[in-house]
Amino acid sequence: MSFYDLFHQYPLEKVKKLIYNSTLTQVQEAMASRELSMADFAALISPAASSLLENMAQKSQQKTLSRFGNTMQMYVPMYLSNECQNICTYCGFSYDNKIARIRLSDAQILQEAEIIKSYGYDHVLLVTGEANRTVGIDYIEHAVRILRPHFSNISIEVQPMEEEEYVRLHDAGVYAVLVYQETYTEEKYKLHHPKGKKSNFQYRIETPERLGKAGIHKIGLGVLLGLEDWRIDSFYCALHLSYLRKKYWKTKFSLSFPRLRPASNVPLHDQLISDRELVQLICAWRLFDENLELSISTRESDTFRDNIISLGITSISAGSKTNPGGYAAEPEALEQFEISDDRSPQEIAEMIRSKGYEPVWKDWEHTSATI
Repeated sequence: MSFYDLFHQYPLEKVKKLIYNSTLTQVQEAMASRELSMADFAALISPAASSLLENMAQKSQQKTLSRFGNTMQMYVPMYLSNECQNICTYCGFSYDNKIARIRLSDAQILQEAEIIKSYGYDHVLLVTGEANRTVGIDYIEHAVRILRPHFSNISIEVQPMEEEEYVRLHDAGVYAVLVYQETYTEEKYKLHHPKGKKSNFQYRIETPERLGKAGIHKIGLGVLLGLEDWRIDSFYCALHLSYLRKKYWKTKFSLSFPRLRPASNVPLHDQLISDRELVQLICAWRLFDENLELSISTRESDTFRDNIISLGITSISAGSKTNPGGYAAEPEALEQFEISDDRSPQEIAEMIRSKGYEPVWKDWEHTSATI
């Protein structure tokens, strides 16, 4: 049975009732449980849990410190291209958005790498639009191979691929792959993705499974908060994670919380999530899975990010540019979305230290043991 089969065993209306009919007693029972069920997670993200947010935050902080200690991993994206063949209603890279398109050359990639390295980073997240003809497997694999000598760790966030293509990228040096479902609300998915390969809901939702089969070390999941009901989407994402953990138990997992941000010529959607609700969601995830890496990006404001540091987050981006060539200030490439926290990596690192945490500038590193 694939996750797509399991997904259809949880009809949307049934999930909606499970979440919105949760009681305060069920929230309290979930907080007291050592191993949380899907019903427990539903209670923690329900409106009923809002009154216990302070208790959730305290327990989330304790679990995070116990598992991850006083460390905060820092990360940064490198956008290789804004070329894209999909039409997405929320993205600045959408095919129908008339912007200047760019694909970085080898020289430009290495120039971006030099600047990122100067910030202190020893790992990087490579990002592209979804354009298989111009930034497909060959281009991405080549970029990974020329960057591998410069970084101890490379992650990617690109278009979904076939299992054998992920094997190629794994062999080239890719450690982690991030792939967001955007929304698990299947009947609305097509409305947000009317054209392009991304419009195939089933292919998208089965991508993490292909990653697991290919032996990718870490898989990153997430939904686009604000696109549809964040509670329902998060429930399905938790169901997805539980399925993957059981089937690919040697794999590490991470989760991000991308919240919709303004982008050129792209209207905002109306399913917004408040700061308080986002805190509730982060704490619910930590209580649900204490081993899960939780990331927050520069989409969020400096005030929000300063305050969320101690409540469950384990990695944070800093100094991010969301346009190809952005670190070298390429003028013609439009950014994917507006960032909110524009502080430098050094300023973020100092903020982290002021909170009693130690910034870490690289992810897991390949080593060879000898006896």
